[in-house]
Amino acid sequence: MTATRPVRRRSTARRLRSLPLYLAGLAVFLFSVFPVYWMVATAFKPVGEIFTRDQTLLPQAPTLEHFDRVVNGELIPGVNFWQFLANSLVVTVGAVAMGAVLSLLAAVAVARFRFRLRTAFVILLMVIQMVPMEAMIISIFINFRHLSEATGTQLLGNLSGLLVVYTAVSLPITVLMLRGFVEAVPKELEEAAAIDGAGSWTVFWRILMPLVAPGLVAASIFAFITAWNEFIVALTFLGRSTDSYTLPLTLSYYFGRFGTEWGPIMAASTLLTLPVMAFFLFVQRRMVSGLTMGAVKG
Repeated sequence: MTATRPVRRRSTARRLRSLPLYLAGLAVFLFSVFPVYWMVATAFKPVGEIFTRDQTLLPQAPTLEHFDRVVNGELIPGVNFWQFLANSLVVTVGAVAMGAVLSLLAAVAVARFRFRLRTAFVILLMVIQMVPMEAMIISIFINFRHLSEATGTQLLGNLSGLLVVYTAVSLPITVLMLRGFVEAVPKELEEAAAIDGAGSWTVFWRILMPLVAPGLVAASIFAFITAWNEFIVALTFLGRSTDSYTLPLTLSYYFGRFGTEWGPIMAASTLLTLPVMAFFLFVQRRMVSGLTMGAVKG
C-alpha cells in the first residue's frame, strides 16, 4: 500500500504539469475548427439571421433553401451543379492517379539508382516546389497555346490542360515524400526476393509496393486537395468554356456587383468540403492498414 501511493502521486503530478499543454492544444483545435463550424452553421441560416447583428452559434430557424438553390439552380444557362461536380471529379481523380504512378516511378529511380546529377535533381524539385503556381501560370498558358497550335491537340478551354497542370504541380512534393519511403525499405528484402527468382516487376509489386503504400496514400491526399480546391489556373485555362468549369469557379458567381450572397456561398463551400473529408476518411483507413501490412511484411 505504501509503495503504490508515491506512484499515484507522481502520476497525478505529471498530469497536472501536462494540463497547460492539453489546454493549449484544445485552444488551437477550437481556433482551427471554429471557421469551418461557422461556415456550416451559416449555410443553414435564413437570410434574416445571416445579416443581423445578433448572431447566434446555432441557426434559430434552420433552412435548406441555400443548398436547394446551389444544387438545383443554374448559375450558367445549361450548366448545373452536377456538371460542375462531375468536372471536378474527373480532373481531380485523373490528376491523383497520374501523379501517383509518375511520382512512385520517379521516387524509386531517385532512391534506388545512382546516376549523374541525382542530387541536383532532388534540389531542383525542392526549388520548384517553392515557386508559387501563380508565378508560372503565364508561361504555362503561352506554352500550352503554342503546343496546341503545333500539335493540333487543344489543351486550353477543356479539362485536359487542367489535368496536365495539376499532375505536374503535385509531382515535386509527392516525389520527395515517396523518396523517403522508398529509401526506408531495406534493400536486403529486394535482394532476397531476387535470389529466390523474383523478377523486377514481382519485386516492385510484391515487396516494394506494400511497404510504400502509406507514403503513396499521403501523396494522394496532397494531390487531391491541390486539384480539388484550385481556382486561378482553372479560371485562366478554361476561359469562356463554362461547360468545363469546376466547382471552385462557381463560388465567384455569388459575388455580385450589388452584394455578396453569403448563404449560397456557405452552402456551396460546405458541399465543396464534403468530398475532401470523405476522401481523407477513406484513405486514412487504408493508410493505417498499409502501415500495419508493411510492418508485418518487413
